[in-house]
Amino acid sequence: MSSIPYLAIVSALAALGLAGFFFADVKKASPGNDRMVFLMTEIQKGARAFLKAEYTWVSVFVAVMLVLIAIVITPFAAVSYLIGAVLSALAGYVGMTVATMANARTTEAAKDGPGKALPIAFRGGAVMGFSVAGLALLGLMVVYAIFVLLMEHERAFEIVTAYGLGASSIALFSRVGGGIFTKAADVGADLVGKVEAGIPEDDPRNPATIADNVGDNVGDVAGMGADLFESYAGSIIAPISLVAFAIGVNADAIGDDALPLLMFPIAIAFVGMIASIIGSFLVKGGESTDSKALSKALHMGTNVAMGLTIAATVGIAFWLFNDSTLFENPIGLAISVIGGLIVGWALGKVAEYYTSDHYAPVQKIAAQSETGPATTILAGISAGMVSVASSVALILVGVLVAYWGGEYAFADDISNLEGGIYGIAVAAIGMLATTGVVVSVDAYGPIADNAGGIAEMAELDPSVREVTDALDSLGNTTAAVAKGFAVGSAALTALALFKSFEFAVREAGGELNLNIGEVDVFIGLFLGAGLPFLFAALTIDAVGRAANEMIEEVRRQFREIPGLREGKEGVIPDSARCVAISTQASLKEMIIPGALAVVVPLVVGFISVNTLGGLLAGSLVTGFALAIFMANAGGAWDNAKKYIEAGAHGGKGGDQHKAAVVGDTVGDPFKDTSGPAMNILLKVMTIVSLVFASAFVG
Repeated sequence: MSSIPYLAIVSALAALGLAGFFFADVKKASPGNDRMVFLMTEIQKGARAFLKAEYTWVSVFVAVMLVLIAIVITPFAAVSYLIGAVLSALAGYVGMTVATMANARTTEAAKDGPGKALPIAFRGGAVMGFSVAGLALLGLMVVYAIFVLLMEHERAFEIVTAYGLGASSIALFSRVGGGIFTKAADVGADLVGKVEAGIPEDDPRNPATIADNVGDNVGDVAGMGADLFESYAGSIIAPISLVAFAIGVNADAIGDDALPLLMFPIAIAFVGMIASIIGSFLVKGGESTDSKALSKALHMGTNVAMGLTIAATVGIAFWLFNDSTLFENPIGLAISVIGGLIVGWALGKVAEYYTSDHYAPVQKIAAQSETGPATTILAGISAGMVSVASSVALILVGVLVAYWGGEYAFADDISNLEGGIYGIAVAAIGMLATTGVVVSVDAYGPIADNAGGIAEMAELDPSVREVTDALDSLGNTTAAVAKGFAVGSAALTALALFKSFEFAVREAGGELNLNIGEVDVFIGLFLGAGLPFLFAALTIDAVGRAANEMIEEVRRQFREIPGLREGKEGVIPDSARCVAISTQASLKEMIIPGALAVVVPLVVGFISVNTLGGLLAGSLVTGFALAIFMANAGGAWDNAKKYIEAGAHGGKGGDQHKAAVVGDTVGDPFKDTSGPAMNILLKVMTIVSLVFASAFVG
């Protein structure tokens, strides 16, 4: 049993080895003609420049947090925090690097049909997926092995928790900064290009096109990778910290009761990683551009990985818990994990239903474009809100199943640890056990999107764009599915971390009161309920201001560069200026929303832990609902636009198309900036509260 962390390290190294194999496989594919290579290189340069600038800014925040953690907790916790932050940033950078290399290669492969293009796009995404999962698990297990197993440090579990805070810090700024960049460019390109100038998407005449493609990589690849890195690490840390703080166990005194509880989530991560590696080899493209056929091919790896994980989880539960008198029915904990995995999959299916053009919600939005942009926007808002009800119902089912499974497994509560709460904690790792392949499928989307942009800018045969558009349309749905996994796990992880916070406060000599009849708790509850709305408003406003600068710049170039709008030969736009505008605006605008998630719980916690408890509870409920609403509404608007561009309701260029573009523009910051960052907000606030719990009480 004590070898499980080391087995997890081996599986993480295997995942990184697979990422290296896929990287080499993608690299050897042809990137196409000179024009395609030039476009690929410009996108690479823009993405690298942005990430370098972003990480420079974020390093200042990380340095401040390092000093604070070293003083308030322990210098070893600061080291753990730094490891989490560095590895999260590294995962994002690696993913961005291969994504900007795979885009032109996917375009070139699309000349031979989807059978060649799909595997390249997926394997490009798989480098991201297995870098994220491999680095997250490797770093966490190294920290665990050093401070818990080898040093047996008296504050070992606080040190391990600090790793998650480091990952969360990078994830928050990467999601917010990258999201602002990509949507400022996207909105500027769409509104001036499609609506005002009447030119196609990704037209080489549009100065914002390169910036838009850069944004896909810094927001939807690097930002998304840091997000899932943090989610995956947090889902493993949550049950470990819950056990440690509830039982009050020290690293040098882990008893026979606590050991299997600590090892179980690590073992699930281990088998999930192996299952993801196996599943990744089963993604093969066919010759059809039908989205259902493409979806089946792309999701084959995920489905197989889930099936293998379910089977292995049952075996692990019996292996770890069958010999202990404290566990009556070990199958109960397997049910908790499997329930979480199935609910995560179901959340993805709900997202698919509300964002795919094969189903009624998106088709209804497209139909509403017949009467203008106002009704298009109303239909999208309605679809997003209805999807929240379905998602909340699924989360409640998941919580109840996980709680029942935990209660069924435990013969008696161990110290303060309730079996049901532990069941909920391990359900979150169930959702994200197959992170390697889930992120691979998600990161595929931006690569396919870039491939379409390169096909248009390189003026390739329309048949190539047909293939890339089919891949891209599927990418919107896969992104929504991955966001369902992320936000669902955020809710369960935040709940487990919240309970850990409660136990940490008690261990430090305090007492957490959550009676809403008490004024300090009531105030905290309303502060928490309002905070996600403030966060969403700040990020949406940031996109609006940055997009305004982009729109003015695109208009200026069309106005002042002779022959640009007409497409005269030899006349090219100043794309670098648009990239610079998005970079500067996003870096400036990300500071306040990003700092909000850390500063607010610290300030409130030092005033009153009861108010902080109310704040965490209020933000969890409204934040989850907002995240689902914005992600699904935005995805629905985007695919309604693509549905019309494919020929429905008059096709491209008509008033219906323009109305759909307006809807998509509204949805862009919803689905790619504010919505994805919301689940990080929830976990950052909770994990900050947990790490500093003893300081709040002191």
